[in-house]
Amino acid sequence: MVDDKKVRVRFAPSPTGGLHLGGVRTALFNYLFAKKHNGDFILRIEDTDQTRFVAGAEEYIIECLSWCGILPQESPQNPGEFGPYRQSERKESYRAYAERLVEDGNAYYAFDTSEELNAERKKTPNFTYGHKTRSSMRNSLSLPEEEVRTLLEKNTPHVIRLKVPEDETISFNDMIRGQVSFETNIVDDKILLKADNMPTYHLAVVVDDHKMQISHIFRGEEWLPSAPIHILLWEYLGWKKEMPQWAHLPLILKPDGHGKLSKRDGDRLGFPVFAMNWTDPASGELIKGFREMGFLSEAFVNMLALLGWNDGSDQELFSLDELVERFSIERINNSGAKFDFEKAKWFNHEWIKKSSLEELRPYFIAILAEHQIFDIDNHYLDIVVNLVKERLMLLVDFWDQASFFFKEPETYDLASVLPKWTAEKTTFFTDIIEKFEGFEPWNSEGIESLYKLAIQASGLKMGELMLPFRIMLVGGKFGPHIFDIAATLGKEESIKRIKKGLSAILTQ
Repeated sequence: MVDDKKVRVRFAPSPTGGLHLGGVRTALFNYLFAKKHNGDFILRIEDTDQTRFVAGAEEYIIECLSWCGILPQESPQNPGEFGPYRQSERKESYRAYAERLVEDGNAYYAFDTSEELNAERKKTPNFTYGHKTRSSMRNSLSLPEEEVRTLLEKNTPHVIRLKVPEDETISFNDMIRGQVSFETNIVDDKILLKADNMPTYHLAVVVDDHKMQISHIFRGEEWLPSAPIHILLWEYLGWKKEMPQWAHLPLILKPDGHGKLSKRDGDRLGFPVFAMNWTDPASGELIKGFREMGFLSEAFVNMLALLGWNDGSDQELFSLDELVERFSIERINNSGAKFDFEKAKWFNHEWIKKSSLEELRPYFIAILAEHQIFDIDNHYLDIVVNLVKERLMLLVDFWDQASFFFKEPETYDLASVLPKWTAEKTTFFTDIIEKFEGFEPWNSEGIESLYKLAIQASGLKMGELMLPFRIMLVGGKFGPHIFDIAATLGKEESIKRIKKGLSAILTQ
């Protein structure tokens, strides 16, 4: 799959909004392939369609790639020798290639107005502009040469269309799908250059890939129908021997496997489909992303890599370096991969568990700051993280699972204890406060031993006294081992909370 030519791959998104996880996976597979073969990973911004350009989208794309740890060697922000890296900045170069195609008889000028094309579409169901219809339209193939010259001299608005040949079969070898063939009779004459002199995707992508010496192209399978257009352009422009190898990646499917995963599916089912939060500048709508929902980038990348690829083993957790080492085209599936949000959360849970305290600490400091809790001692925070990290599916779960370590409960789940409360329990907790006040050393094992001995002496059952103790310290029926909680809170704070909790019970 890889010859002696320098491996150069590109991720070429359009700056039109948030970055779908399918787009990030395309970038990831480009990156893994480049790194595997000591090649270059390039970011090119395909902004030829200025009507869809969205301010801030390019910066958002860069931030997404940075968060995932897959920054390109060459980009608009870090240009190399093959720039510019925004298609809009290469605008002047495209017309010459389109004109060359016209001169060689492989493209033509089309002067049809929007009104004329709309009328044709109304008249002819499923109208396509191609070999069957081009002769009846207003173009340089159907009009007299003199009229064409006059129209051009008058700067009459026009486009340049590719002249797709009749009755031919176009084939290529896809690195994932093997031999793929298309009949040209079902391929329409795509516009290559628009009336505003901006190229369409078809012309720009071929010219840019050639100019940037791209060796391999990874893109979604939805681009397969464009392959014959691009192959013809590589051939007609005289570059077919330099044409990159292509790999059309399988779709990321809805959880039920029926159709491509969309933002609408995420909205409906309650999960993100964008890498990071994206605020639509036009509507102000906030679309949530994996990062802000509480995913570690390592988990997000790991999950994405296994949507459509595996290394042939049972291993599921891979660092980025391990993915580079194990990655191979041969292990990419040619069928769609169902997105499973529960599995995505499992990846995150596992990565939280295996991450070091140093790696996790900044996230939790930020979460605490959001709740107006500042100046936390790192040693204390590390103790808390060790107690709760195995309970976290998402980073944002930290507050729900650990907030009581940083502020005393504001409410208590009294409904869980009041129905079975007795005077004997009041006596027990009054006595345990006194025992705790004089107890040293204050550690989990010692507290547990003392508490259980006190239960034995009281004649009460352990199950009757463990839950009230937890609710007094925590506020509810959750949290790690109760004696670890007490040890971490410290003697003074634990006693204060028992007193407060007991008072809340007795005043009901």
